[in-house]
Parts: sequence; structure tokens; C-alpha cells
Amino acid sequence: MPTTSAAATQEHRRHMIAVIVLVPVLVALALWAFAWPAARTAPRDLPLGVAGPASAVTQVEQQLSAHEGAFELHRYTDEAAARDAIEDRTVYGAVVVTAQGPKLLTASAASPVVAQLLQQAVTTEAAQSGAQVTTVDVVPAATNDPRGAAFGASVLPLALAGVAAGAVVTLLGLRGVRAVGALVGSAALVGVVAASIAHSWLGVLTGDWWAEAGALGLTALAVSGAVAGLAALLGNAGIGLGGLTVVLIGNPFSGAAGAPQLLPEPVGAIGQWLPPGAGASLLRSVTFFDGAAALGPALTLAWWAALGLGAILLGETLKRRTRDGNSEPAPAAEREPALAS
Repeated sequence: MPTTSAAATQEHRRHMIAVIVLVPVLVALALWAFAWPAARTAPRDLPLGVAGPASAVTQVEQQLSAHEGAFELHRYTDEAAARDAIEDRTVYGAVVVTAQGPKLLTASAASPVVAQLLQQAVTTEAAQSGAQVTTVDVVPAATNDPRGAAFGASVLPLALAGVAAGAVVTLLGLRGVRAVGALVGSAALVGVVAASIAHSWLGVLTGDWWAEAGALGLTALAVSGAVAGLAALLGNAGIGLGGLTVVLIGNPFSGAAGAPQLLPEPVGAIGQWLPPGAGASLLRSVTFFDGAAALGPALTLAWWAALGLGAILLGETLKRRTRDGNSEPAPAAEREPALAS
């Protein structure tokens, strides 16, 4: 008994030390993931168009190039071409040189933060030469969400819903095809419910209802599949690994509240390869831009979902083989010793 009590006490001490060490580590990780990108927000190779006469465009490009590393400039022949580039999500905005002065084309639907940033930068440059800037919002944000706050806030609930679905399926003991069916059905329902709230009730999404529901559901499936797939291969520890990756890294790295190009490198790029970032980009495309530039994020989400669901099936296959291997019948000599002798 004393030996058992001492072992239990030692075990409790180890658990206490683990908690004391783990909690500050998680806090530090959360602060790094959320606070560091927010504190380092600035344009980095932000796609921006310039249109107009060649000589005037060259002068504007030189002025914008003074912001070293801030803009990735694209030259267009006229305003119509620049508008098409904005609607195709090739650039976030464009400076058009006209006889009346510079005109700034923005797309607050792509990012209200970027639209405001461009207006400040172009206005400051034009003020030095005494010119007045005319601003036109080519693709405006939703009337009920002009600052994009509700849109940016939609990423975390989807991530949490996906993590919860993957964890519940795992903890309930669903395996193989049953787990896949449960996750697909759950994701479809999440898409319908989320679209009903964000589009039909709040009015912060203004695109095709079913396309939005599909984007929301695919995002949830990518997350839930990844979490359940990791759990199928690694055990319950996979739930924690998947949840931390999606919530503590994918969410703050998504750029949904601003733009990936405003985050420190390579945070913005990493975020677009994770489900929250890809989901936000896909939802923005189908909601405000008629599906322009939706293929890349859709493939990213589909890849995550396929890998996660495939891992679930693989994990079940491996477990079945392990069970079959452990339950092999004993040799005849062991089963019938009398006859063998």
C-alpha cells in the first residue's frame, strides 16, 4: 500500500508540473499567433493596378514604388481593363490617370481595410502635387457589413464547428464509412445553417445562397475531416493537434479580417493553405465576385477534406488488420495437444 500511494503521489506531481508548464506555453503560442500578425500589419506586395497614358502611368509607378515592397504593380491600358482586373480579383484596386486627375478604383468587398489603406496612400501622394483624388468603389462590401467585421468573425465559428464535429465523431466511436457519412452530413447541415444566418438573417453575405452554403459546408468538412483523420491515425491526441492547428494557427493566419498580403511573410501564404484562410477566400469569391478566383481555395479545401476522410478510412483499415492479426487461430499442435501427441 505505501508503495502504491507513493507512486500515485508521484503521478499527481507529474500531472501538476505538466499543467503548470503547458498552460503558459499555450498562452504564449496564442499570443504569438494572434497578436504578432496584428502588430505587424502592413502591405506586402499588395496587388495594385495602374492605368492610363504610358508617360503618366510611369510617373505614378515611380511614386508608388517609393513604398518599398508595399505594392505589386500591374499596368493596364485603360479604366475598363483595370475594373475587369478588380472584378477578377487579380488586384485589390487601381489608380487610373485621367485628364481630370487621378481616380482610385477600390473593392471594399475584397477587403475594407485594404480599400481604406489604398485611399490613404494614393491621397497622400496626390496631395503633394495638389491633385484631388476621386474614389470609386467598384465592388462594394455588403450594406449591412461595410467594414467587413461580421465577415471576418465568421471564420472562427466555422473552425470551431469543424473541430467539434471531428472530435464528437471520434469520441462516439464512429469509424470508417460511418464516420465519413456523419462528417459529410454534419458539414452539409453547417453550410445550410450558416448561410441561413449570415445571408438570410444578417444580410452580410449577398451572393448566390447555395454557393455560399457550399463554401461554408466545404470549409467545415475540411476542418472536421482533418481533425477526425488525425485522430484515426494518432488516437485522441490527433484531436488536440488538429484543433490547435486550425484554431491557433489557421484562424489568425487566415487574413479574413484584412488580406493575406497585410500579414508578415510567410504567415499570409501559410494561412491560405489552411482551411480557415482558404474558406474565407472561397466565401469572399462566391459572395461578392461571382466565383472569380474561387478555384484555388476550393481545391485547397477539397484536398484537406479528401486527405482527412481518407485518413479515417485508412485508420479503420489498419485497426482491422491489427485486430485480425491478434486474433489468428492457434496452431493445430496448440489447439489439439492430444491428437498432436
